[in-house]
Amino acid sequence: MTPRPSQVSALPSASSSVHDLVVTLAADAIRAHYESRLVSLAVFGSVGRGTARDNSDVDLLLIVTDLPRGRVARAEEFLAVERTVVAALPGAPALSPVFKTPAEAQAGSPLFLDMIDDARILVDRDGFLAAVLARLAGRLLELGSRRVWQDGWWYWDLKPDYRPGEVFEL
Repeated sequence: MTPRPSQVSALPSASSSVHDLVVTLAADAIRAHYESRLVSLAVFGSVGRGTARDNSDVDLLLIVTDLPRGRVARAEEFLAVERTVVAALPGAPALSPVFKTPAEAQAGSPLFLDMIDDARILVDRDGFLAAVLARLAGRLLELGSRRVWQDGWWYWDLKPDYRPGEVFEL
């Protein structure tokens, strides 16, 4: 398990081309807005996997230095990006950003589990996000973790040989 672009291939559709356009517009607006504070930017979820449907949102991970404290303040700062995208493409799929500082990203997040295989890293200063995901992928490999697919969805079996009472860390 190493961070890499999505391995899912699908025939291009109107939905995927609109989502790709939104990703491009958003990435440009994010670079312009956050400038040198932007450490990493990735698209994940259905758009990252290449399985977006017409009603899919665009999940984005932004790792940014000097973020304001709290989700609301971070979302308010992001409004300029959303306005830029909507002005360029009225009716664009919704953006669903997740904001992390480098320290928060280093601490890890359950969100990163699916990013190991499904994220498309768009910006990655000094390979920061790739390194975070590679560390997690290495730990999952040590534990024997696996993503189990069942009827079009999945769950993680983080430690298949887990015994009750055992404590482990990712």
